Amino acid sequence: MSGIRIEGLVRDYGGSRVLKGVSLQVGPGEFVALVGPSGCGKSTLMRMIAGIDRPDAGQIHINGREVTGLRPAARDVAMVFQSYALYPHLTVAENIAVPLALRRLTTAQRLPLVGGLMPGARAARRQIEADVAQAAESLGLGHLQGRRPGQLSGGQRQRVALARAIVRRPAAFLMDEPLSNLDAALRVQTRREIVDIHRRAGAATLYVTHDQAEALTMADRVAVMQGGEILQVASPEAIYADPADLRVACFIGSPRINTLAAEADSQGFVRVAGMATGLRAPMTGAITLALRPEDLQPVAHGLPAVAEGIEFLGESLLLHARLEDGTGLVLRIAPENRGHLAAGARLALGFDPARALLFGADGKRLPARIQAAEPALV
Repeated sequence: MSGIRIEGLVRDYGGSRVLKGVSLQVGPGEFVALVGPSGCGKSTLMRMIAGIDRPDAGQIHINGREVTGLRPAARDVAMVFQSYALYPHLTVAENIAVPLALRRLTTAQRLPLVGGLMPGARAARRQIEADVAQAAESLGLGHLQGRRPGQLSGGQRQRVALARAIVRRPAAFLMDEPLSNLDAALRVQTRREIVDIHRRAGAATLYVTHDQAEALTMADRVAVMQGGEILQVASPEAIYADPADLRVACFIGSPRINTLAAEADSQGFVRVAGMATGLRAPMTGAITLALRPEDLQPVAHGLPAVAEGIEFLGESLLLHARLEDGTGLVLRIAPENRGHLAAGARLALGFDPARALLFGADGKRLPARIQAAEPALV
């Protein structure tokens, strides 16, 4: 199958295992975001796929062929780095043309002055110029082809780096946090441009980031990585609403998901602070109940809490509260529902049991049943 397929990649550094048997597949034309905290192994995995580093075990397939032992130039991938890696003495057009010149011109044809006199050099250079102009125009760089990197803004330099990658028409794109050097407004604009470029190119794209907003808004599927392992691969919607692991639930979402210590009794009925939740777990003992901030609301009767402060976000409010046992919670509520809520106010908190997530002691997701006989905290 074309695209990118990695199987059981292992990498050890100085006795520490950085990649622990990682497997992942990016289909042809698919955009997969690999997201996780710093140090989880994302960039190491990217270097393995690009051929900059070698795995201690496992296989890498690109466009249907195994490339594990091949050098980077033989893998037919284009990589965009966090740093723009542009040649400061070359123009925009010359920077974009670099990979084409290396592939299409012989060593003699690349020589200054005399190279253009070599047989076939003129025709090859004309085709390179046409391809460069097309790539530049597609990224809004047509009028900037004669400028040097020092004369460009950060966003323009990033687009030059992207143009240099797409002009090759590779089998796969690898992008390692390409937007981290841009300001917030420019990141939003550029991430849409990257998605548009991906759709036009139609190549498998693996996009590494620590920014969950980028992952959720750009990708067809999101792979969440922590501690050298991929915990879950799913659509952005499923990663957010249906996490398979507590670590995924806690990493994805801003503000962070609320977690409450809960107990499943001998019949599996789940209680929080001794109060019924309307949920039944397939086990007994201590478990974790998790709720997104928008799924926890002030109600007439529920978990007793004290408001600690309110943050105004325009379209919503973040209400910070604390339960009697000291557990801190964050609620996302509509401004019109604020009422008399203020720091120090006493309130009761409840939720729809259908929106609650249960996790076992090992952090794995538990299936939950709603039990009408056990009233929920609403």
